[in-house]
Amino acid sequence: METELPELFRRQSAATGHVYTFHAARAAMRTVNREELAAMVGKAADCARSVSDAQVDVIAYACLVAVMAQGAGAHTGSEKVIAEAAEGNGHPAAVVSSAGALVRTLPALGARRVAIVTPYMAPLTAMVREYIEAEGIEVLDAVSLEVDDNLAVGRLDPAALPGIARGLRREGADAVVLSACVQMPSLAAVQRVEDELGLPVVTAATATTYEILTALGHQPAIPDAGRLLAGPLTTAR
Repeated sequence: METELPELFRRQSAATGHVYTFHAARAAMRTVNREELAAMVGKAADCARSVSDAQVDVIAYACLVAVMAQGAGAHTGSEKVIAEAAEGNGHPAAVVSSAGALVRTLPALGARRVAIVTPYMAPLTAMVREYIEAEGIEVLDAVSLEVDDNLAVGRLDPAALPGIARGLRREGADAVVLSACVQMPSLAAVQRVEDELGLPVVTAATATTYEILTALGHQPAIPDAGRLLAGPLTTAR
């Protein structure tokens, strides 16, 4: 998220002339497991207070799986906690979460059946699948890359994603979630996979960017990042 969002907003700035600043507060995590994910959730309010000091317009809660590990619909409560923390600090802001952005953006694209790629161990991927399906979106296939070290996830090569996407069971799919994780790099592969498969390709990062821009009242105009961010969103069925 700390690399792909600035790049996406750089492209948006080049296309529209809008100027954006990017601020971050971090909650530490080394191993992607339920215990460390739960600890991250406990730090969300402190991080929100810290970043709200910059008087930001939108706060994005980046860790998708930390929210989803809390159970179905948890993004609603997480977004509320962050909004209240920022407001309590005297700097209210709109709030989106990557978990909420993903499950809201897929239906906005007209996607009710998807195939997904995650870097997680299989039990966490199953949990993500259940969370998405609880929102009324059928997951036709889910690939786990079985990487539990958080830094190693951030160093995965996006050049491998087209081959992984080709192996997904996609019959009847409306979209592909190429990275159901904000830590796993995927931006470099999004447009290539979308062009090759002929399906909309979404990632946790592109969905979050879409919702940030929507909260700002800005129309996405980002090239080479999939149809979600290319311009006015239509749902051709």
